[in-house]
Amino acid sequence: MKLWLRKIMVALVAVVTLGMYVPPIALTTDAEESKDALSERPNVDEQNATVSITEDRYASVSYVEPTESNVDIAESTFTKEDYIDEITEQAKEQAFMKFGPRMIDQVEGEFTAHILPVMEDVLESVMEDASDDEIRYYAITEEPARGLGERIFNIYDERNEKDIVRFHVRRENRPLEGYWFNFHYHLNEDNFEKHHDIGDMYWDKNIPPRWMS
Repeated sequence: MKLWLRKIMVALVAVVTLGMYVPPIALTTDAEESKDALSERPNVDEQNATVSITEDRYASVSYVEPTESNVDIAESTFTKEDYIDEITEQAKEQAFMKFGPRMIDQVEGEFTAHILPVMEDVLESVMEDASDDEIRYYAITEEPARGLGERIFNIYDERNEKDIVRFHVRRENRPLEGYWFNFHYHLNEDNFEKHHDIGDMYWDKNIPPRWMS
């Protein structure tokens, strides 16, 4: 193609496409303005997602920080029956401790079968007479009397440290029979003067070892 014809064709193409050309800077400016407009709107989806995650996190929490009110609620679920069972179990442990290692093997079976059930009935009767507010202050002495002392355990009120019931065992040497253990209890309602029998248990004709020996 001749040079002059090529120049004419280039000029015509330039004239035809002049109105369709858009400078790159204009596109960039529009894009930035659109981006700024979008950033000014609240991200609803992101907020909803945050709320959902927060709600789920707290909904799954099972640990409760201990407070005074929580402790009171926990204590209120501890019933009188539970407390009686706990005291009764401690009473059993104190009785076994009273016999000591030298006697326990020989007396445990008979004591568990015949003496302990009556002792438990007496404990339940005494504690059932107490109100719910009173019984929470009832406690048991921690150690029986040693040697020749009679005390197995006492139930007392922690508020004034006064005994409510005392459980004892007395050693008796009965002529021609040998040695017996007499289990009994005393109550504060008669100033601990009356002797309330629980039961007797035979030992042997030989002198039994001292308590807790």
